[in-house]
Amino acid sequence: MLTPDPVLMSAIALINLEGDLLDQGEFTAWLDLWQRDGLYIVPIDPQERDFKNSLNYACDDHDMRERRVKRLYSGESISTTPQARTLRSLSRFRLLAPEGESIVVRGAQSLWEHRKGYSRHYAADITWHLQPGGDRLLIKQKVIRLINSDDVLHSIGYIL
Repeated sequence: MLTPDPVLMSAIALINLEGDLLDQGEFTAWLDLWQRDGLYIVPIDPQERDFKNSLNYACDDHDMRERRVKRLYSGESISTTPQARTLRSLSRFRLLAPEGESIVVRGAQSLWEHRKGYSRHYAADITWHLQPGGDRLLIKQKVIRLINSDDVLHSIGYIL
């Protein structure tokens, strides 16, 4: 019988908390899950590895994450009015490798968005790079690889 890996279980707890915060619109609390130098990345090409030298839907550092959250709360952006309701399921977690103090986890996300009477579905492979931050794990990097990124994004007014 396999025993649960405590490192993976801690990582999954953080990942599930992140998903719940995003679906509930608790974006300020979401910001607190991040290391200050962390990156939130949504590449256009799901095979891309060189994020800083390629075009991405998002490649947000701390300041850009804060600005994104401010836009979501303000309602000033047309893509955020009215605010979308989202529901995500996270699954298929796999501990890829502990990298020194980092923990790398890959999983699947199925996200439903409902806005202005329409529903859309986005599916993605996500890789989280997590690092200890005091007595808890923090997100160092999150890469969302949409499975049909070439034709799926219309105008997203929320955080994948």
